[in-house]
Order: sequence, then structure tokens, then C-alpha cells
Amino acid sequence: MTVADNNPSEPHPGNQFDVVVIGGGIMGAGVVQAAQAAGYHCLVLEKNSWGSGTSSKSSKLIHGGLRYLQSWEFSLVRESLRERTRLLSLAPQLVYGNWFYIPLYEGSRLRSWQLRAGLTLYWLLSGCRTDARFNVVPPAEWPELAGLKTTGLKKVYRYRDAQTDDTKLTSAVIQSAESLGAEVGSPAEVIAAESTPEGYRVLMKTASRERAVHCRFLVNAAGPWANQMARRITPEPGHLDMDLVQGTHLLLDRKISDRCFYLESPSDGRAVFVLPWYNTTLLGTTETGFDGDPDQVLPTAAERDYLLGILKHYFPDYDGRVCGEMAGLRVLPKAAEGFHHRSREVEFVENSHYLAIYGGKLTGYRSTAEKVLKRIQKKLGPASAGRRGDTRRLPLPPAKEQS
Repeated sequence: MTVADNNPSEPHPGNQFDVVVIGGGIMGAGVVQAAQAAGYHCLVLEKNSWGSGTSSKSSKLIHGGLRYLQSWEFSLVRESLRERTRLLSLAPQLVYGNWFYIPLYEGSRLRSWQLRAGLTLYWLLSGCRTDARFNVVPPAEWPELAGLKTTGLKKVYRYRDAQTDDTKLTSAVIQSAESLGAEVGSPAEVIAAESTPEGYRVLMKTASRERAVHCRFLVNAAGPWANQMARRITPEPGHLDMDLVQGTHLLLDRKISDRCFYLESPSDGRAVFVLPWYNTTLLGTTETGFDGDPDQVLPTAAERDYLLGILKHYFPDYDGRVCGEMAGLRVLPKAAEGFHHRSREVEFVENSHYLAIYGGKLTGYRSTAEKVLKRIQKKLGPASAGRRGDTRRLPLPPAKEQS
């Protein structure tokens, strides 16, 4: 059900909701789907198009996060691997498995025994699935690895993970919520919200007019804009002191391979992916501190040089050209340590009838939504309507093209 520009008179039943979700990225989409499936009457609002912010500028991976094992985030990896398996089943038209190759060279920071141990743990955390096994690529097959540099190459490991189209995945989750009866609004910007004894009064603006709605619970899923949105709420709820971290990807006009490469940056040891993306190659990502308006994030020359230098280091004969680029923002809790080693666990800020989501991974959107739903249920009690579905078993529809 699309947002209607009905009479904004507040007693109108079309203005009353159990839950209003601000933000139509993958986190907001997941929350409205979960809450609507649980029987609550929900509205989700997105100021642009679905998944147009951070959710459309990811590495397009549905994965456990192999590198998070280095920072001992075992529970996050286990949860993500479980969600990967679930999405491969629920959305086979949107999420598909692929092989990932990790080359180790004479000067690599990571040792072969460390990688083998990490991949073994990754497999164990996946539930020892047969399709999650890893292996070593024989040297006789190295010439077939799409021009990967073989000078100094010591070993190549291969394991399974998955890819997706992040924008289409977000749109499909929104469609699922709408099919369950949720009201969806895009473009629809939240101008202000005010606490009431029953919850919140939310003033929003659609293409043609302003509209006031009431909700019993307000979810701020605005991602990098979460603190900006919090300042539009009266009284202002608590917020998280956060760092915004820019991640840039480049698109290259020739596909290097139908397989994926997980590479170690020779300059700082960071993980960088070379991935097939339709008929192009996706190269990324970076980690650059950002201090500015999230609406104005753009790739920098230094990021382009960094990524292209890594590509040239590993694929010296590749002659494709940059045909596109994108930059998105990750939300991390503020800390003195570098970005690379900070936890990627999602964090919540709650008070009364309000909850804000900070961070989180594309892969774990459904699990994050489930955690938010438990908090909604604790505050509101059981939904008056019966349960309409279970997101653990609810297949996602093929995403419709956005107009």
C-alpha cells in the first residue's frame, strides 16, 4: 500500500500506525517487514528511493565476514553465515553463491597456516556445510586465474560466499512488507516528530503535500543520517557518538573474471575485493574518515589511486578503464582506534517509544530486524492483528524495477 495523500486530519484512521520506520535502506526495510509480519500496522518512509543511500553502495556481498575473525567477532560471523544460508534459500533470484580466491605471496602479511585456520573456523561456524568447504588451487591452474600475478605466488585458497544486487534486495524486502499490508512512502521526507503520551506525532512531506501521522513506536533507521534525524525529534532522543567512514568502489568497463578475488592491500594489509558485477568489475573498498554532510559524499582522488594501485599490483596486464564510481558511508561507534579493527556489531539507542539503529551489515539485516522487533514487542505488547508471516521462512519476491 503506497502512502496516500489523504486528509491530514489527525483522527483519520489512515493516520494511525503501530510503528513508523524512518529510512528505506536495507535496515529500515527489514524492520518494517518483520514488524508487519508480526501483526503490527506499519509505515516506512524514505526521502529518496528505496536503498538509495548506503544500501546501494556496498560491496554487494552476502557473507559471514571472513576478516572479522581476526578481531574475534565470532558471534557476528556465525550470525552472518546463518543469514547467508537463509537468504540463498529465500531469495535465489537475488542472492547467489560464488567462488572467492585468496592469493598468498612471499611478502603477504597473512601466513598460509593462519588463512587455513581462519577458513576452517569459517567452515565450522557455517555449520560444516558441504557447500561451504574451502580448498587450495593447484599451481597448474594458476594460469587460469584471469591474469592474476604469479611472480612470488606461494598459494591460492578458494572458498564459497555469496553476492547480491543490494538495491534490488532492499526493494524486494520493501515489496514483501507491502504485500503483508505495510504502507510505504517514497519519496517521503520526515520534517519533524514530537513525542506524545501514546507515542509520536510525525510530520512528513510527500511530493504534493504535508501529512501528519501518529505511531505508538518510532524507529530511526536513517543510517548515516540517524543523528540528523534525531535532532528533528522533540524532545531530542539520545544518540550515539559515531564516526562516519567512507567506502569507495570503482566500476571497471571490462570484467576480469566471473569469480571473486579477496586481496590484501600491499600498502596497509586491508582487504580489497575484485568482483564481477553484471558486465563490469567492481573494485573496493576503502576506509576514509568522513566529516561532512552525508548527502555530499563523493569518491576522492586518493581513494581512486589507492584502489587502482592494488588492482595494478595483482593484475598487471589488465587494461580496463574506470566507467563508474560510488561512495557510501558506514556508521561506527566513535573510538580512538583505527576503523579497520572496530566491531561491526549493530548498536541501538532506545528510550520510551523510540529506537535508533546504528551500523549493521547488509547480510544481517533480517537478524537485526528481529532484534528490533523484540524491543517493539516488549514495549507495545502483542500485536492486535494476528501474525502474517515469519521472515525466517518468508520467500522474497523478485524486485520490481523502480520508476
